Amino acid sequence: MTLIPGLVSVIVVNWNGAAYLAECLESVRAQTWRDKELLVVDNGSTDGSREWLRENAPGRFVLNELETNTGFAAGANTGIAAARGEFIALLNNDAVADREWLACLLDKTSRPEVGMVASKILFYGNRSLVDKTGHLFYPDGLNRGRGAGEQDVGQFDRLSEIFFPDGCAALYRRAMLNDVGLFDEQFFAYGDDADLGLRARWRGWCCEYAPRARVYHRHSSTLGKYSPEKAFLVERNRLWVSIKVLPWPLLLVSPAFTLWRFFWHGFTILSRRGLAGGVAREHSAWSLFKCLVRAYASGFAGLPGIWRKRREIFRRRKISNAEFYRLIRMYRISARELAIRD
Repeated sequence: MTLIPGLVSVIVVNWNGAAYLAECLESVRAQTWRDKELLVVDNGSTDGSREWLRENAPGRFVLNELETNTGFAAGANTGIAAARGEFIALLNNDAVADREWLACLLDKTSRPEVGMVASKILFYGNRSLVDKTGHLFYPDGLNRGRGAGEQDVGQFDRLSEIFFPDGCAALYRRAMLNDVGLFDEQFFAYGDDADLGLRARWRGWCCEYAPRARVYHRHSSTLGKYSPEKAFLVERNRLWVSIKVLPWPLLLVSPAFTLWRFFWHGFTILSRRGLAGGVAREHSAWSLFKCLVRAYASGFAGLPGIWRKRREIFRRRKISNAEFYRLIRMYRISARELAIRD
């Protein structure tokens, strides 16, 4: 496929998002950046959104239909494969973009080493509340949105770089994706954006943050904020991220970091605070424990493929362990904050 310089391919992956699609897609069509194309990938929806997409696609967007729910990673890769743009923008189906979103993202790509740009993601229902402004990282492979739950008073607007963007609303340079590879479909959903961003960092790509590129997000509308299934995917994929991208010295001690994180999660379960406390409150502590057992059983079963990918990442890396550790120190989150912050 012939790529078009300057063109931005906006990809929206949909799964049962009938209630949100019209507003999401209209926000893309209303962008002030004119050199764009819109591609929607439907992941086997059963709520009527597929029929709505078929009816509204002609002349408005390119529709790719998948027969089953293949997960966010495979859905995004399907869109990227069909895209013609020099840049790839991802937008969640439950998010609405400000009219200047794309223009502000593109403004951060003047340096050729910038392979990723992060948006300022605010809550849809309270647009003065931060959802994410890029991501922070915990040394066992887990991550959390920077500023999550804080009032937006411009505290993040002076910063220009972040570790990696959130896949809810991110811009990727096609050259970076060609160099690093696409989303890892083994992850299905959650953690796949962290995996991609960290692989890009090992290859020497940078990530800018565009505070004026605002998106308003209905957080966790797909599975629910305190969904046991989400907890399962997050913890399993956390394990895979750690094994894929952490250098050996850190990987060997990462179980200690995980135990320390579990200590704080135990505290939040007892106090009914944080994400773990929320799952225990809305379901039960037993359901959370079962999610953990499932996560490690599935995680260890998938290790052969993860080990092969790890060898390739470290064979091709361009930065040193010391440089990677510097990035972790710059963008680290503590176990306490990770556990307590809701």
